[in-house]
Amino acid sequence: MIVALLNQKGGVGKTTLALHLAGAWAGKGKRVAVIDADPQASALDWAEQRTREGLPRLFGVLGLARETLHHELPDVAGGYDHLVIDGPPRVAGIARSALLAADLILIPATPSPFDGWASAEMLRLLQEARVFRPELRARLLLNRCAMGTVIARETADLLKDHDPAALDARVGQRVAFADTARSGRLVSEVAAGARAADEIAAVVDEIDQVLA
Repeated sequence: MIVALLNQKGGVGKTTLALHLAGAWAGKGKRVAVIDADPQASALDWAEQRTREGLPRLFGVLGLARETLHHELPDVAGGYDHLVIDGPPRVAGIARSALLAADLILIPATPSPFDGWASAEMLRLLQEARVFRPELRARLLLNRCAMGTVIARETADLLKDHDPAALDARVGQRVAFADTARSGRLVSEVAAGARAADEIAAVVDEIDQVLA
C-alpha cells in the first residue's frame, strides 16, 4: 500500500508523521520505505543523522522528488508492504504525481481555524485527481494539537461531516517530536515519547482499517 502525506502548506508536520508512521509499521514487522518527495530532503537528512548516531536502520528512505513519481514507484513498490510518501509543500507537479501513485492520501493539518483553509489548494488537487481516480481514498489528520483545548475539539467537530473525513486519531503538539527530528530517532525510542508513540500507533491502526 502507498500512503502519501500531502499538503501544499508547509509546517504541518508531514515529514515527522511520515517517518513515524513508517517506524510504526516497521515495528509491526512490515517491509517499509519512506519516499522523500520533498526537494528539501528532510527525511533523507533524518536518515543520515540516524546513521551518524550509530542507530539501527528501521526502514529505507529513498529520494524521489520528481514529477514522474507515479511512473517510478511501481518498480519500487514490489519489495515493500508499505511505501510512505513525504510530499513537498508548494510543488503542485510532485503533489499531482503522488496523487496518481497513492492508495491513500493523508492530509495533515493543524487546528488553527483549519490552517486558515490553507489546505484548500490540496483539496482542489485531490478533486482533480479523483476525475481520473474516483476510487482514491483520502483522510485529514489533525496534527500538532494542543490536546483538550476548545479549538482542537471544535475543529474535530467541524470535520466530522467533511469530505475527506478526518481520522478519529489525532497527534499532539509534543516536545518529543522536535527532539527526534534532531537526533534521527523516533518517539518510541526516547524516554519522554510514550504518549506520542501511542498517538502514532492509533493513527496507524486507523489507517490499516481504512486500507483493509
